Amino acid sequence: MTELNATSAALLGLLHEGPKTGGQLVAAAAERFGGFFSVTRSQVYRELPVMTDAGLLRLGKQGPRSSQQYVITAAGKRAFKSWLNTEPGPDNVRSPLILRLYHAGALTPKQRANLVNSAREQYTQKLSESRSTAKAASDPYEKATADFTVAYNRAIIKLLDAIPE
Repeated sequence: MTELNATSAALLGLLHEGPKTGGQLVAAAAERFGGFFSVTRSQVYRELPVMTDAGLLRLGKQGPRSSQQYVITAAGKRAFKSWLNTEPGPDNVRSPLILRLYHAGALTPKQRANLVNSAREQYTQKLSESRSTAKAASDPYEKATADFTVAYNRAIIKLLDAIPE
């Protein structure tokens, strides 16, 4: 593995806290940075063996139901730090909701209303959760990213409110 992708870097960052299984990594990613960076289960389970083969991870304890812990290696820590110190490049925004809204003209009025109302409920809940996370954040970098997540959720709700009934 010559260059880390953002998903691998996200997993290495989480593994700095200690060994985790794939399922624990999926849950931790959703909890810690799901508001601004999505990591899917399939991405996690695709990246783990690649990073293990590259020497960035080693296998840890075998858990219940054949779950496998992964442990970051010294090479993994160096690769993560190197990734942190590189230019991030442009952000890749991938919002399935906004893509659906862009093409919502192909839906019936009732389908469009359902899409908007469902999304509004979902993002209202996310806004509430992100406010709690931002309020509890103590590290200034964690606080800044939590505040961004609050602003993002507000922006999505504003977008939804701007759509005529």
